[in-house]
Order: sequence, then C-alpha cells, then structure tokens
Amino acid sequence: MHKIISSTQNSLVKQFVLLKEKSRERKKSNLFLIEGKRELSLAIKGGYKIETLLFFPDLFSESEAKAMSAYGIEIIEISKEVFQKLAHRDTTEGVIAVVKSKTHQLEDLKLKSKNPLILVAEAPEKPGNIGALLRTADAANVEAVVIANPKSDLYNPNIIRSSIGCVFTTEVIMASSEDVIAFLKKYNFKIFSAILQESEPYHLQDYTLPTAIVVGTEATGLTQEWRDAATKNVSIPMQGVIDSMNVSVAAGILIFEAKRQRDFK
Repeated sequence: MHKIISSTQNSLVKQFVLLKEKSRERKKSNLFLIEGKRELSLAIKGGYKIETLLFFPDLFSESEAKAMSAYGIEIIEISKEVFQKLAHRDTTEGVIAVVKSKTHQLEDLKLKSKNPLILVAEAPEKPGNIGALLRTADAANVEAVVIANPKSDLYNPNIIRSSIGCVFTTEVIMASSEDVIAFLKKYNFKIFSAILQESEPYHLQDYTLPTAIVVGTEATGLTQEWRDAATKNVSIPMQGVIDSMNVSVAAGILIFEAKRQRDFK
C-alpha cells in the first residue's frame, strides 16, 4: 500500500511547497521538484536519484506509479488540491517527483571526447535564457555547459520548464570565471569570447580543435576577464537596426558553425 495525502496542510506538503518556491530550501536539503512525465524520464536517464513520487490518480495512473516503486522510490497518492498546490504549471500530467540534486562542480567534469566542444555562459540570470541555452547545447550535443559566476539556482522550476528537461541530460558545471579559465587553459582549449567591440567575424575562425564558446548576458555582455582570456574575441555581424540578439540565438549560431566545421573537416 502507498501513502495517501489529501490535505494541503500536511507537513510533507508544506515542505514540498518550500522546495518549489525557495532556492535556499533546495540548496539546504539538496532536493528539488520535477513535474511531468517527460521531465521525469529525462531525469532518470540523466542519472538523477528520485526520492519520492507524488501522483494524482485522475491524471497519472496507479499502475504507472506502482511501476516506479520497483526502483525503490517512495510512492504517495495526492488529492487534486495538493496537486494544484505543488504543480508549477497547469498542463502537468499528474506527476511530481522529489529529486536529489547533483553537485555540478568543475572537478565533476569528465571530458569524454578527445576534441571537446563546450559552451560557457557567464552569469546568466533569466531562467528562460538558461533553459534556451541548455536546449541549444542539447541540440548540438556539446560536451558540457559551464555556467561561470552563476547567479541562478539551476533547479529553479522555470529553468527546468524552459529547458524542457535538457537540464537533466546535459552536463552542467557551475564555477567561478577564474576557475573555468584556469581549467580551459590547462586542457589547451581555444577560447572564443562573443563580444561586439574589437572582435573578428565568427565565421572566419577555426573551431576544429578543443573549443570553448563563451557568451555573456544581453544587458552587459562579457566581463573584461573573458575578453582578456580569449584566444579570439568574435562577433556575429549585425545587419539590422539594433546591435544585439538573444544570447541563446547567438550561442546557437556559434556552436553550429563549430559543428559544421567539425563535420566537414
């Protein structure tokens, strides 16, 4: 028999609400919430440990929930009121999981390829941009995404949602810019920092050696630290009125140029 929780005043429900709403609580407990079948399956595929599965039987069948118990996961049936209290969005398929966080430290990064391509994003803050960067990285199958000088909690529900689960299947590392630069230089990466001023056109560069493509925020761009560390500062020629584009779009252009060169090398 599994546990059933019907009241939103239940102490466990209150604890789960804190995980949903408070970054501090997620960091303290090393736990976070996932909702949705696709996100849950991607988390399992990405090697995340599922601690508890909460399901609303009108939307997620008891047999589906029981199948998860074979993995040693605690199963709790919840009422519609509890589900609505915990769900971040209306369209979730009646399943929410409590999941153990990973560490995402630089020493966790194991480069599998002899010729890696990684994406570095300096201090991204908007969850939508971080999610889009992770989707771009997944589409290009880059070795890792490194968030330098992180400003956001990776397990913010908006990042999980906007990445459509790519946060679980992409190798994500978080570290200071200083440590990331030291790592890249140690392993002989060519560093291409995307900036507007004093830069060369991106499509004239050679990305066929170990490469890190570095992007900054749309508001302030990259810090001097990354401009100085770059093998080359590169830019995407702008032909319109404004001189900037969404950071994930810029990252996509640069990454897929690198992929094109490598595929036709």
